[in-house]
This record gives sequence, C-alpha cells and structure tokens, in this order.
Amino acid sequence: MRDDQKNQTTNDAHPGDLTRRDFATLLVGAGLAATVQSTAAADPEVVEADVEIKTSDGTCDAAFIHPKSGSYPGVLVWPDAFGLRPSMRAIGRRISAEGYSVLVPNPFYRVAKAPFSDASSFNFQNADDLAKLKPLMASVNAPGNPEKDAAAYVAFLDAQKEVNKAKKIGTQGYCMGGALVVRTVAFLPDRVGAGASFHGGGLVTDKPDSPHLLAPKIKARMYFGIASNDDSRQPDAKDKLKEAFSAAKVPAEIEVYSALHGWCVPDMPVRDGVPIYNKPEAERAWGKLVALYKAALA
Repeated sequence: MRDDQKNQTTNDAHPGDLTRRDFATLLVGAGLAATVQSTAAADPEVVEADVEIKTSDGTCDAAFIHPKSGSYPGVLVWPDAFGLRPSMRAIGRRISAEGYSVLVPNPFYRVAKAPFSDASSFNFQNADDLAKLKPLMASVNAPGNPEKDAAAYVAFLDAQKEVNKAKKIGTQGYCMGGALVVRTVAFLPDRVGAGASFHGGGLVTDKPDSPHLLAPKIKARMYFGIASNDDSRQPDAKDKLKEAFSAAKVPAEIEVYSALHGWCVPDMPVRDGVPIYNKPEAERAWGKLVALYKAALA
C-alpha cells in the first residue's frame, strides 16, 4: 500500500434497451477507501497501478494511471459494456500521457471482477453473448448506482497526491459509459468541469429520468460524438440533446461521425461483416477530447 493511501477514506447491446427508473435522493456511502494491489510502468511517461476502491456497495477494482511526477487534473473514464480491460487501460494511459491522472474503474464490481479481457470475439447476433451483458449493465445502471459510484471514484481521485484538486475533473465514456458521463457531471456539477460521450447509448429516452433532461443541473463543458448507425436509428436524439443543453445554457458540441456504434474502441468485434473500430474517425474523436480537456480543465 502506498503511504499516501493508508489513511484515506474514501453497455454493446444497446444500453437504451435496459429500463431505468427515476433516481431518488442518494446517500453516498461513507468510509470510501482505496488500496494499491500492484504497480507497473505503463510506458516511459506514465505509471499504472491496480487499485481497489471501497464503496457502500462493495469493492471496485480499477486502474489508476498518472504521469511519473507532479499533480494533474483528474479524469474518470467510464468503460463500455465490456468494462475494464486492456483496451480501456490503453485509453487511460493515452489520456494520462496528455497530462492527466486517470481512473478507469470496473463498473461491474457489484457482480464480478473485470469480466472481459477482450471484446473482439463477442458476437452481437448470439443471444447467449448478449445475455451475459444484461446483468452487468443492470448492476451499474440501477437507480442511484451511477451517482454513488461517481462520488466514490471522484473521492478516490481527490485523495491522490497526483491529482491537482485546484483543477476541475474531466470524465469520458464509451457506449454505455456515455450516459454515465452525463449522470456524473449532473451529480457533481461543482467538481466535474468536462464530459465527453462517444457513441453513447441511452442518452435520450422517453423516460422521466432520461440523461438529456439532466442538462439544467450541469455546469461542465460537454461533447457528444454520435455514431452514424445510432443517428439512423434515433435521428431526433441529437436535436433533443442540442435543445436541452442550449436551453440550459450549457456549452455542448454534438457531432455525428461516419462510423459505427463502438468506433472509438480498438478491440471491438466485427459486426455484420464490418469492423466496428474506425481508426481515422477514432483519431478525430480523440482530438476533440483533448481539445475539450485543454479548454475546460485548465
């Protein structure tokens, strides 16, 4: 255990397919604690540690990645429906190398340790494969859980000497993680200064707890990158997002990419004979993310 941590307290079947209910007033569990299990150099510029974060609902396994020395703005990465795995760690290392201290949690810790090591063999046409995702996604999306988790993860970041608490925190999410980003920035408006959703699912629903309806609670600068097939399936989503954030006077950029749902994540499988990962469009999205953080977390 690192000395600075001894005393601290601390989806892609479509996420929209899972029903969400109204979120009640939350009691964030006390006694949040984190301990390092092991550390390893991620690359010459950043250090990666496997950590455990105690929450009111259990112990979350996560990766904490930061530059070798100094303190930097914190970043929370919400993974897609395949959770914490090498590809998400790589995303964490890459954004850390830009000058951020990054936490990538296993969002499914209530059910299991990080359940996937790779998503490339997943078959979206296989009912058994899809069935594996539903209980995982339900565990993090249950009423109140995203907010409790966000509070625990941000508390962890704020307890690290590598995190500059004078700077706002950023959060980015992929697929399932897109809606979790919105819930995070709405729940912690005074701490989180930037949120980015890439091929986010369930951002606009007809339910009273739809993430886009949280816009009035948000103070962060926002970015939404929408997949072309998501836009084809729900063409009014981008318009409703724009209207909600404009009405709330929250700065938000919304773009549709000529790429499939999941295009930013390198280990996405082939779907209907077409590769999901799209490197050129993923790099364009990455540039937007870096620009967002540079502007909002300064």
